[in-house]
Amino acid sequence: MPQMSPMMWFSLFIMFSLTMILFNQMNFFSYKPNIIKSTEKMIKKKNMNWKW
Repeated sequence: MPQMSPMMWFSLFIMFSLTMILFNQMNFFSYKPNIIKSTEKMIKKKNMNWKW
């Protein structure tokens, strides 16, 4: 089985690293979270007066 030269290993490492970085950036920037409007997000507080 032929061996790879160090430059080939380095170029393979660079290729996989760039592929991983590009893939992660595409996933990160393509995510669009659902923005909840403040009118829909009404927090109901139940006022409880404790009598000790």
